[in-house]
Amino acid sequence: MKLMVGLGNPGDKYTGTRHNAGFQVAELVAERHRIALKRKGYQGIYGVGRAAGEEIIILLPQIFMNRSGASVTAAYKSLGITPGDLIVIFDDLDLPFGRLRIRPDGGHGGHNGMRDIVELLGCRDFVRLKVGIGRPERGDVTSHVLGRYSADERKLLPQLLDLAADAAEAILKDGTLAAMNRFNNCNLLDSL
Repeated sequence: MKLMVGLGNPGDKYTGTRHNAGFQVAELVAERHRIALKRKGYQGIYGVGRAAGEEIIILLPQIFMNRSGASVTAAYKSLGITPGDLIVIFDDLDLPFGRLRIRPDGGHGGHNGMRDIVELLGCRDFVRLKVGIGRPERGDVTSHVLGRYSADERKLLPQLLDLAADAAEAILKDGTLAAMNRFNNCNLLDSL
């Protein structure tokens, strides 16, 4: 069984913000595979089903991003998930908008949600799917991350989410290394 977690902040205030890219990708994977995200537990909402030939639980923590480790750890331990079967999807400020990066392990990279997960899980060797949201040229980083996509970004967002959902499914179907080889050099903007 795989546990796929999309990171974001709960509530209408944060819907459609850059920091909720993880939610958006996980929701799209769930939609594609008709997995209803209606169950409550693990301090989140989740659904159980099959995707890309794998039994999967898709979890959206319903606690704030910086404390999402509590939700992930609760599901991870309760379900008896191994590190290689945990996939966390989240926004990455250091990747340009339109880029993806898959990693089989690593640190938190300055992302507070990932920092909390790594700290509470006590391990770093789980799969990450990073969705590039870009760093602002000037201005407050927090406002950028918690802000809504620009008009130009909104035009491309459906394609970016589709690409990220394809990458998440490739991790499930083909394994992390094959998905890395296929998606880590992809840039949505190069194809336009």
